[in-house]
Amino acid sequence: MSPPSTPRNPRGNLVLVLESIHWLSVDEVAARLKVSPNRVRQLIRDGQLAGSGSGRDPRVPADFLDEHGIVKGLSGTITLLRDAGYSEAEMLDWLYKSDDSLPGTPIQALRENRGTEVKRRAQAAGF
Repeated sequence: MSPPSTPRNPRGNLVLVLESIHWLSVDEVAARLKVSPNRVRQLIRDGQLAGSGSGRDPRVPADFLDEHGIVKGLSGTITLLRDAGYSEAEMLDWLYKSDDSLPGTPIQALRENRGTEVKRRAQAAGF
C-alpha cells in the first residue's frame, strides 16, 4: 500500500515524511475494530480517528490502533488539535514529531498510556 502524498506543515514550514508510517486501509481498520468500513469512515468524520486521503479510501496510521481498539486518549488529542485549527496533515505531523520532553513522539506516549502530558501539549499547541 503506497503512502499518501507528503503534506506541508505551514506552522513549522516542515515537510512531514509519511513514508515511515504504516498505513491501514478503511477495510483493514474495520477488520481490526470489528466494525463496518462505513463506521470507520464515520469515526474519521467525527474526529475519533485521523488519517490521510479523502473520499472512500482514506488511510489511517496503524499506530492509532492497539489490541483494545483506538488508542486511549487519541480521540481527545485529535479534538484538541482540531480545535486549535490543525489540518489532518498538521495533526499527523504533530503526533509523529519527536519531542525530547516527552520523550519520543506524542503517538508513542499515547500508546504507552502517557496521555496526560500529550493532552497538555495539544492544549498549548493552539496558542
